[in-house]
Amino acid sequence: MERLSRKRRETIRPVLENPQDFVLLSARALGKRLGIDAATVVRIAQRIGFATYRDFQRYLHGISIARATSLDAMMASVPPNGGIIGLIRDSLDRDSANLNSLRHSIDLESLAALAGRFYKSSRILIFAGDLAATLAAYLEHQLTILSLPVVSATSWGRIMHFSRSASRKDLVIAISFRKGLRQTVEGLQQAHGRGAYCVGLTDTYVSPIAQSCDQVFLASIEAPPFGASYIAPMSVLNAMLVACANHRRSRTLSLLRAADREERHGSRWYQM
Repeated sequence: MERLSRKRRETIRPVLENPQDFVLLSARALGKRLGIDAATVVRIAQRIGFATYRDFQRYLHGISIARATSLDAMMASVPPNGGIIGLIRDSLDRDSANLNSLRHSIDLESLAALAGRFYKSSRILIFAGDLAATLAAYLEHQLTILSLPVVSATSWGRIMHFSRSASRKDLVIAISFRKGLRQTVEGLQQAHGRGAYCVGLTDTYVSPIAQSCDQVFLASIEAPPFGASYIAPMSVLNAMLVACANHRRSRTLSLLRAADREERHGSRWYQM
């Protein structure tokens, strides 16, 4: 923005502040909304660092996702003729679309290669908060079954304590979506600054999580009727676990054999 004149900054500011209102517009349509011609729109986009107007649109789409709230999702979901049943169907369709998008975009080779770091790391630190804490608890539980040195931190104080002691020997997994929860972002940044290898799970490249990681996996949480859908992020975690369990398959089988008797006859299970 500093590359633009004051007049041009004020011209483009409404677009950056409310990207969801402009992201689908062509350069000509955007120019008409702003009172300038299409060529000027393209020059402004290029001046602030985008090679093409299409790249600028992708950026607008990213920040639209990052800034979205539950209210935005609820307002965007208008009950169709089928009423609530129609909205339920839309929700299931969105979950399916999120999974399909993940299936075609995730880097499987990078995910498989990441498994080795789980075994080489002194500690596996999982940073998350609010609703994403459920994902952290799930991943911690499953990695504990694999007898890996994992601990999750889902409160500000706990994240800060672990991030201050992070080192190059640690693997950090930070989970946060949209704008990013402050405690997760700042903990990630501090751990990364101390040399820890950091992996992010988020939903857009413009997220501060993506910008502070050595490796990032994107999974959409879009859920038109209400809130957020964690179907795709959970699938990423399951893929990580499959990679980890099979990276040292004989070790995993040995651990599972040791747990097999308790799972079959342990007192914590209801006997049928």
